[in-house]
Amino acid sequence: MIRLKRTSSRDIDFKNLTMELDSDLQGRYQDVQYQFNAYTDVSKLNTVVIAYIQDIAVGCGCFKEISDRAVEIKRMFVNPYFRGFGVASSIIDELLVWAKQLYYNEALLETGKRQPESIKLYTKHGFLIIDNFGPYVGMTESVCMKREL
Repeated sequence: MIRLKRTSSRDIDFKNLTMELDSDLQGRYQDVQYQFNAYTDVSKLNTVVIAYIQDIAVGCGCFKEISDRAVEIKRMFVNPYFRGFGVASSIIDELLVWAKQLYYNEALLETGKRQPESIKLYTKHGFLIIDNFGPYVGMTESVCMKREL
């Protein structure tokens, strides 16, 4: 059974999971990962979701406001040992509900070409590929997506 917790970026479980995420991304994007590091700071967010299975923190995600009507989904990650159990879907669903509860109208995100499983997940949840936005314009490894809430 997956249990979700709404929390902040100060949560130690979130910090540990994002360290795992950073390691995963470094393995996929060694030569270009440095380009993205400047855009991963989420140290002051109160919109974090952590997924637990039997009290083990197995996944996370968060969002930050990018305009008065839009949020950017950030730092989505599920520990590889717990993939395939619906954890990522549970997290993304919770983030989208939360953003809608806060009266946002759209969710955007950035993922990468070397993360086909992420693109598949977001497509399954109604996200469509769009032109790269904001800091991702011109980044050839980026895939940006958007969904109305």
